[in-house]
Amino acid sequence: MKYKNYEAAVDFDDDLEMFHGTVINTRDLITFYGKSVAELKREFKRSVDDYLEFCRERNEEPDKPFSGNFVVRISPSLHQKLFAKAKRSGKSLNALIEETLAAA
Repeated sequence: MKYKNYEAAVDFDDDLEMFHGTVINTRDLITFYGKSVAELKREFKRSVDDYLEFCRERNEEPDKPFSGNFVVRISPSLHQKLFAKAKRSGKSLNALIEETLAAA
């Protein structure tokens, strides 16, 4: 499910006999429950809206869904090898790494 660029994964909780959802594309914890699909969707939206309101009240920036940027630290020698490989294949280092990660 998606709402305001937040994406959720849903499981069924056998003990509670309810669906349990968690927003998966942010580092903050946003969860919700529902006994039916309609209730689950409603609670998902409510939880995201509550989270955004809570951040506004605290004057904090909400953790936004991932941008696609992240920092990876590697050894200088590996960095050099990857850069050379990218140049030999006519690609940017970014393109080479993205292709490699997508294949993993």
